[in-house]
Amino acid sequence: MSYRIQSGDTLSALAKRHGTTVNALMEANPQIKNADLIYTGDTLKIPGATDGFDAAPGRKGPNLTGGMENPSSISGPDSSGEGTKGPKGSPFDIAKSHLGKNAGSLKMEGSGVGADMEDWVPNNVNCANFVSAVLEQAGQISNKQHDNSVMGLMRKLDADPNFKRVSLKDAKPGDVVSMKVGSGEHVVMFAGWKNGKPQFIGSNNVNPDGSQRISFSSMNYPIMAVHQYRG
Repeated sequence: MSYRIQSGDTLSALAKRHGTTVNALMEANPQIKNADLIYTGDTLKIPGATDGFDAAPGRKGPNLTGGMENPSSISGPDSSGEGTKGPKGSPFDIAKSHLGKNAGSLKMEGSGVGADMEDWVPNNVNCANFVSAVLEQAGQISNKQHDNSVMGLMRKLDADPNFKRVSLKDAKPGDVVSMKVGSGEHVVMFAGWKNGKPQFIGSNNVNPDGSQRISFSSMNYPIMAVHQYRG
């Protein structure tokens, strides 16, 4: 979401109004160098409004067929086989080891996935932060490829020769699944098939206060891309 600064606005007041933090606002708006100095008429990106910090580009072809896949229209096998692995392990197994943890508490851990997650990201938009950190821990991406934006992560995986786009029916546990959710985006990992329907694991908005927790879910949002590691 974007917001045009009005006379009398301050970053601290805007952060409180939009349920985010001053640090998050500054990270999402790198043009701001001084938290106490903003200008009337300028436009701010407000993190926390969607799962991505930037809007989806107006291009088609998010998957192999040139259009978005609808999970509810695909019936998969009882088993999707062994998941993908990186040089340091299985991203699915790494993600599953954090099942049930709140994103806010996971970010505070001093090692592993929590250490690779960026603390400033609001607790209701950690999906790309979590997936990026899991891929880092599996050795499938570098720290420089970490991205807290769904679209940003999608672009980086597109540019990485170790990742290829596949159809959902060919997905393996640990593949990165980017979805279109209303006016925003969400990213999770494929977790296999259950009764012919796809399952996903990721940092999802399942807590009563809207914050995220690592959880399994079945989702029917349109799929923009499924990235599979081939390194």
